[in-house]
Amino acid sequence: MRPRPPWLLLGALILTQICYPLTAGTTRARLTVVTVVLGYLLSVSHALLTRGPRAAAALIGTATVGGFAVEALGVATGFPFGTYDYSGQLGPKLLGVPLIIPLAWTWMAWPGWLAAVRLTARRPARVAIAAVGLAAWDLFLDPQMVAEGYWRWQDPAPALPGVPGVPVGNYLGWLGFALVLMAVLARAAGAGAALPAPADAPIIALWLWTYASSVLAHAVFLALPASAAWGAAVMGVVVVPLAARLVWRAREGRRWA
Repeated sequence: MRPRPPWLLLGALILTQICYPLTAGTTRARLTVVTVVLGYLLSVSHALLTRGPRAAAALIGTATVGGFAVEALGVATGFPFGTYDYSGQLGPKLLGVPLIIPLAWTWMAWPGWLAAVRLTARRPARVAIAAVGLAAWDLFLDPQMVAEGYWRWQDPAPALPGVPGVPVGNYLGWLGFALVLMAVLARAAGAGAALPAPADAPIIALWLWTYASSVLAHAVFLALPASAAWGAAVMGVVVVPLAARLVWRAREGRRWA
């Protein structure tokens, strides 16, 4: 049997990410763009194939359109992430925002939501867990991208210990928008998006891979040990219980659902 599209996209994404620390300069920037596009296609296609057009449209509306809107607001006003601007290394911009940036919100919003679905049956708790998971991913993302020069803050203080260049307010902004995003997605995506399914395996694998590979890359390959530690601790609040649950279900002979 041929692998389904989400598995193929996940394989391509992992391969691209493995190549990332082995490159530099323009090649690394291009790999960043390719990674985001693959992640976007993975999450949106999975939502469409497993939950239908409503869920896919909800994901695009909340994370892609909403992500672009909040980024454009941020670039123009400094709210809610602080005063920052993007370099020209990530491709074409609209209103000062590289077009791949809202794709990144979408890429990680869907696995964050499906991870939360497996951890609790209560919608408010799911929204909170998914938002924390998505915002915690930024503890890896922003330090890495700032180190590459893809964007910068005019006033990056106060920052987390060991992670200069990214203000604490940025992470709070991420959490605030992630809460709004997940609350709207929970209602707009339909009842099917609130139910786990065995077909979610590639997205759950993406979530676990993103966490583990980010910790490893920051700690070993990218010389960012502090962001590795912060990301491991905070994102681990969501990832570790999910991993433990999956291990327990595997021992019980149950599937991903």
